[in-house]
Amino acid sequence: MVRLFAMTCGWLTAGIANFLAGESGSIKVPVPCYLIDHPQGKVLFDSGLHADTMTDPVGRLGELRSSLFDVDFKPGEDVASRLASLEVSVDDIRYVVGSHLHWDHMGGLSAVPNARLVVQKPEWQAGHDDDMAAANSFDRKDYDLGHDVMEVDGEHDLFGDGSLTLLPTYGHTPGHQSLQVRLASGDVVLSGDACYMRRSLEEILLPAVAYDEELMVESLRRLRVLRDRGARIFYGHDPEFWKTVPQAPAAVD
Repeated sequence: MVRLFAMTCGWLTAGIANFLAGESGSIKVPVPCYLIDHPQGKVLFDSGLHADTMTDPVGRLGELRSSLFDVDFKPGEDVASRLASLEVSVDDIRYVVGSHLHWDHMGGLSAVPNARLVVQKPEWQAGHDDDMAAANSFDRKDYDLGHDVMEVDGEHDLFGDGSLTLLPTYGHTPGHQSLQVRLASGDVVLSGDACYMRRSLEEILLPAVAYDEELMVESLRRLRVLRDRGARIFYGHDPEFWKTVPQAPAAVD
């Protein structure tokens, strides 16, 4: 039996245009992280913010990022604490599936030192090319930490049983990926930043900045197909949707 747990690892306030191009004003969005409890091992999808962001956001994120994002991140919201609330140790985690290498998705990776990191090959390559890393706002201190790394190329069945399938959803970054989770109640797709909001999917709306807009549109259309086939899409940073998601210690039905 596969179980899915949703965990909020902080909140960010930023201009709405960061998520929906052309929109004005600001919005406060969740930083999601997910635990998948699988018979063959426990899996994290993303890892949230680095714990240092609670006390020193400028030192951890730099002046530019900290000026663009107001961080609301309290003790007990880091990934290790969220796992502990489920009576799960960081040492119990077999895999960390990284949607992509941005700081609000990989920042907590340092708290899970013994897990195997699973990323798309184009993402990992971009993260180790100085020009590509700079162009995509990657910071090696978030992800280049000595983990055993599994580089996958395209769609990948993590356990070979169809229960956890990595889906290439490129565009937001060079090798962004989403995760399809097969629950007893049906399929859930953890979209990551391939689809920030419900409106992103319904209206095919992109953020102000994307690595490849055409690829991002293709990824949104792929997510639409999965939705139309019955999958539930879990949007990357949608505060209204997040209100409807059962939070750990309750499991997602």
